[in-house]
Parts: sequence; C-alpha cells; structure tokens
Amino acid sequence: MRVKEHVWNLRSQRCFRALQVAFRKGRDRFGFQLSEFSVQGNHLHFIVEAEDETSLARGVQGLTIRMAKALNRVMGRHGKVFTDRYHARILRSPTQTGYALRYVHTNYQKHMTKLGQPLPARFLDPCSSATRFPDLTQPPRTWLLQTAAPAPS
Repeated sequence: MRVKEHVWNLRSQRCFRALQVAFRKGRDRFGFQLSEFSVQGNHLHFIVEAEDETSLARGVQGLTIRMAKALNRVMGRHGKVFTDRYHARILRSPTQTGYALRYVHTNYQKHMTKLGQPLPARFLDPCSSATRFPDLTQPPRTWLLQTAAPAPS
C-alpha cells in the first residue's frame, strides 16, 4: 500500500509508533489476520490470512482506516492518506510463500542497496515483523504460512 506524497516518512519514530497502534488494534478482525509486515518510507507490505474475499476486504479496510486515522493524527491533518486500493496476491505454494516472506522481511535492504547504502546480509529491519513484534501480528493459522520458510538469498 502506497501513501500520498504529503504523508511523512512512515519509518519515522512518530509515524511508526502510530502504525504500531493501528496494527495492534486491527491485526485480528473479521476473519482476517495480519501475519507479517514491512514498513518502508512511502509504502507498506503485508502478509495476511483471511477466511475468504469478504474477510480480506473488511480486514484490510479496517486496518487501512486505523492506519490513516493514526497517521493523520500524528501529522495534524485529515483526508486521504493512501494513493490507491491495496494489491493482493494469493500465495498458493510453500515456495511462493517463502519468497513472499523473504521479500517482505528484506525489502528495506533492497531499497537501501538501490540508494548505494548496502546493509549487512543478516540485517533485521526494525520496521518489519522480521524483528518479531508478537503484539503486532498474529501467529499463522494456515498450513501454508506455518510450513513456509523464508527462501534462500
């Protein structure tokens, strides 16, 4: 999910703290659960589980509203925060799920490398679930996410 240009850096302490509150409150609702996340400067990545399309839509909508309200409160603004609707990809195999996990957990490294600031190979992004925020995510319920291991680098 990408944010509009006027939105502050999501990795700043103030914005990330606001997002943490939104994640905590919206992580398990309507048959939807937030399992993994990565917060970048101007976008977010999630791995979620949902019982069906309706659960996914309601869960993401609820989480998006919580995030937008929290970020607007921090910035002293109101109005639209996200540029567009979310883009979903259904993960169908352990291999595909493993690659998705690696992508989410190492996305910050990829962005920093593109900027000419490579990070150590074992770097754990403090703004992602790779650092294990047990109070912000839910443990996986489905076999696919339980058995998938992050793909090798």
